[in-house]
Amino acid sequence: QVQLVESGGGLVQAGDSLRLSCVASGRTFSSFVMGWFRQAPGKERELVVIINRSGGSAYSTDSVKGRFTVSRDNAKNTVYLQLDSLKPEDTAVYYCAAANTGLPRTERGYDYWGQGTQVTVSS
Repeated sequence: QVQLVESGGGLVQAGDSLRLSCVASGRTFSSFVMGWFRQAPGKERELVVIINRSGGSAYSTDSVKGRFTVSRDNAKNTVYLQLDSLKPEDTAVYYCAAANTGLPRTERGYDYWGQGTQVTVSS
């Protein structure tokens, strides 16, 4: 089993920054591909970014390119999502997820999920 715990969300103004963290426990963190998803009110959960096992960014959705940066520290069992130049449309619950295989772009490809952290961006 793997437990994922996100933190770092909050209420900010447009243009501000946040850094989300996701700490993993229970298994070797470096063996997982990690993804960040988000779910806005009334919308389906969407993939934001993927980071591979060695720390390279494997995917970013178009709406966050140039603004969001994913990174990981395998020694600390932690993946980060730096959110810069935030916009009201970034408001959502952000989830981290861990995948055993592949570089999945759908929820089904992920084996473990955190509980989410709320990001609210006011205009």
